[in-house]
Amino acid sequence: MAGNKDSVARTLTVAFLVCLVCAVVVATAAVSLRPVQQKNQTLDRRVNILQAAGLYQPGMDVEKAFKTIDRKFVELDTGEYVDEPDSYDQLKAAKDPERSERLDPEDDIAGIKTQADVAEVFLARDDAGKLTRIILPIRGYGLWSTLYGFMALEPDAKTIAGLGFYQHGETPGLGGEVDNPAWKALWQGKKIYDEDGDIAIQVIKGTVDSGTPNAENKVDGLAGATLTSKGVSHLVRFWVGAKGFGPYLQRMQNGEADNGADDDGETGGEA
Repeated sequence: MAGNKDSVARTLTVAFLVCLVCAVVVATAAVSLRPVQQKNQTLDRRVNILQAAGLYQPGMDVEKAFKTIDRKFVELDTGEYVDEPDSYDQLKAAKDPERSERLDPEDDIAGIKTQADVAEVFLARDDAGKLTRIILPIRGYGLWSTLYGFMALEPDAKTIAGLGFYQHGETPGLGGEVDNPAWKALWQGKKIYDEDGDIAIQVIKGTVDSGTPNAENKVDGLAGATLTSKGVSHLVRFWVGAKGFGPYLQRMQNGEADNGADDDGETGGEA
């Protein structure tokens, strides 16, 4: 009987030691690989920003291309630039009651619930330093998930240059068609505002053709994905509105916000 107990004890001891060694190995690997993972996440994010702006080419030097892009921080209520550390995370700030605002349901057409007080923007420039793209992070609820992406605007802050989502959980073949290059291309050249200056951009049910009234403000809906289409339409309208980048875009249109590089002559923080 004693022998059986000793055998069970030895088995449990060996199992415990094996688990302990495995845990140490896994933890060590996780810690050692973290810098690589963070570098890859940064690279992937920069690729998505460049893609939304129409500046990405397969095989290009992403680090070099991103040197022409300023990362700035905007106080959403005023549309003015503010200082934040390079480590600033807009999504984390949106969850911090001291750095965010809980949105009224009537205003929250994007379904994000809380909005950070400060948002990041990316300004792409040519070799001469002239502004070529205004790139805004956007997010909002579709049918099954929150869609995260970037929208690029022309320097006039009124015309869409590109749009893309890097994370979502929409149905493949239906709402998942937000990833379809042909559909994303439909956004290029669309106007955010109507002749009166009101937000008019929207995703419609069906297709836009030459006979569609105000066609410059409308984008084809996704076939079989009405709710995802509405979600995209709502989130885009939210982010160019008063609770999003509206005040900032107004300043850009008035020539009050694009001051080139930072006051010290350097570009903005790291993306």
